[in-house]
Amino acid sequence: MYTKVSTKMNSIFMKKESRNKISLLNKQTGYSIYNEETKKRIKQNTLPNLYPELPNKKFDIIYADPPWHYNGKLQFDKSSKSIEKIDLSKKIFISSATFKYPTLKTSEMMKIPIQEISKDDCLLFMWATNPHLDQAIELGGAWGFDYKTVAFVWDKMNHNPGQYTLSNCELCLVFKRGKIPKPRGVRNIQQLVRSPRKEHSEKPIEVMRAIEEMFPTQERIELFARRKFKGWSTWGLDVLKEIEESLPSKLSQSELELFNSRESVLV
Repeated sequence: MYTKVSTKMNSIFMKKESRNKISLLNKQTGYSIYNEETKKRIKQNTLPNLYPELPNKKFDIIYADPPWHYNGKLQFDKSSKSIEKIDLSKKIFISSATFKYPTLKTSEMMKIPIQEISKDDCLLFMWATNPHLDQAIELGGAWGFDYKTVAFVWDKMNHNPGQYTLSNCELCLVFKRGKIPKPRGVRNIQQLVRSPRKEHSEKPIEVMRAIEEMFPTQERIELFARRKFKGWSTWGLDVLKEIEESLPSKLSQSELELFNSRESVLV
């Protein structure tokens, strides 16, 4: 008698579990929404080539903020990850570098012939997100430079979530080809830069100005630039304008004072 009841109860439980699984499979998941949103929002490079042609000129100082590729990884609201707990009545938060600009795999960036615009004595200042430090060093080597040290540590005065610790800082590495360009300028520039984080991937203007002080007379270029600054050549998809314009209103008061004190305007 006991065996028959037990068998019947197991049968009922298995049927109920099977119905629950079917119900969950039919329910829309957060990932299915991410996939659709991602397809709509990814930025594409519409140029016929990988990037614009490099300038026909060589430089002493190269400043680069590579568009690192994250292999499709997204930042998202983890509460939407579970099928059981997902709330489709609210908009699910997702974010990705690919929503802001076209990203490139490191293997693709290695093909850009940066050595052709580098003088025999040249420094490369390169921003590297923490997960890409090893790739940044490989990329610098592919471009003909040797890694030397961390030039700047940017304290964003904010944090991002991380797998191990909260992420507060981003590093700007320095690489060397030949010797350090001369003549040198200021020699007491601080490594630590404390500046609030602004738009996605926007770097603190203090770093560019510090490089100017260190190498005031050298030929300088910014790679993967978003806007054009006086005293710098620029190259990349996102250079906003090639004509002289007034400073953007989004700059903080301290940045406005910094620009005005050094007669630095967007061109």
